[in-house]
Amino acid sequence: MPNASAKPNIVVDSPLSDSLRRMLSERCELLPWSATEQGTHESVTGIYTFGHPHLDGSMMDHFPELKVISNFGVGVDHINVADAISRDIPVGNTPGVLDGATADMAFALLMAAGRKVVAGDRYARSREFTVYDPGYMLGREIHSQTLGIIGLGRIGYQIARRAIGFDMRVMYHNRHRHENAEQQIGVQYATFDELLQQSDYVVISVPLNDETRGMIDAIALNQMKSTAILINIGRGPLVDTEAITTALQQKRIYAAALDVTDPEPLPRDHPLLALDNVTLTPHLGSATEQTRHRMAELSIENLMCGLTDKALIHEVTP
Repeated sequence: MPNASAKPNIVVDSPLSDSLRRMLSERCELLPWSATEQGTHESVTGIYTFGHPHLDGSMMDHFPELKVISNFGVGVDHINVADAISRDIPVGNTPGVLDGATADMAFALLMAAGRKVVAGDRYARSREFTVYDPGYMLGREIHSQTLGIIGLGRIGYQIARRAIGFDMRVMYHNRHRHENAEQQIGVQYATFDELLQQSDYVVISVPLNDETRGMIDAIALNQMKSTAILINIGRGPLVDTEAITTALQQKRIYAAALDVTDPEPLPRDHPLLALDNVTLTPHLGSATEQTRHRMAELSIENLMCGLTDKALIHEVTP
C-alpha cells in the first residue's frame, strides 16, 4: 500500500527559478522533464510546465495516473489541450494575476519605440554625444495618436485603459465585440483591415492558435501606415518573422517593438538583430517580482487542487 503521507511525484521542466523550485519541493517530489520521453511512470500524478516545453498526448501517455497539468503563465499553446481533455486531464493556467504587468510592458515598448528610448540611451552613453542637437533623434508622438489593439481580452483591456490616460483614440479588433469596454472606456470596434489602416500603433495581444498564427504577415504589414509602429506582447509566431524583417529593412513601417519572436530567441546572426528600428526584449511581459510570485502561487495551487481531485482555480477550456 502506498504511503499516504508521501509527497506526490510530478514532472517539471527546467530551469526553474530557485524560489519556485523551493516552493514546489516543499509539496512535491520533482522529476526531470526527460521522463516525458521514456518509459512508463505510474507514480507520476502531475506535470508542471514553466518554460513553455512542448507537451502532447503521446508524452502524457507515459503517465497512466496523471491527474493534472499546471502551467506557469496564461498561454498554453505549447500544451495540446485537446489531447489532455480527451484523457480527462485538466490543464491549469494563471489568468488575471499578470494582466497589469503585461499591459505595463506593452506600453513601455510602445513608448520606447515611439520615442527612440533605447537608441537614445545608447547615444547618450557614447563618445559621439558632445553637443545637444534639437534636430536629432526625432520620434513619434504618443499622446492623441490612434492605438489599435488586436485582442481586447484581460490584457488588451488594461492596455486600453492606459492609452486613454494618454488621450489616445483606441480601436480594437476581436472575434466578438466588447460592448462593455466600448461603454466603460470609449474604445471603438474596427475590422482587422480598418485597424491596420488607421492605427499609429498596433499592439498584438491574442493567444496563439491555428487562427492567429502568422496573422501579421506581409499583406497585413502592407496595410499599415508607413509611420506606424507594431508591438507584439503575445507570442512570436503571431508575426511572420521574414515579413516583419523585410518591412523594417525597407522602412515599410516606422518601427517595431517585440517582446516575443519566432523562433525565441532568434539566432544570434539574424538580420532583425542588426536593425535600429526594432526594439527587442526577452519575453519580459509578466516579469516583475510581484507578478511572478503571484503566478507561482496560483500555478502551484492549481497543481495541488488537481493532485487532490479538487476543481482547479483556473482551468483551460477548449
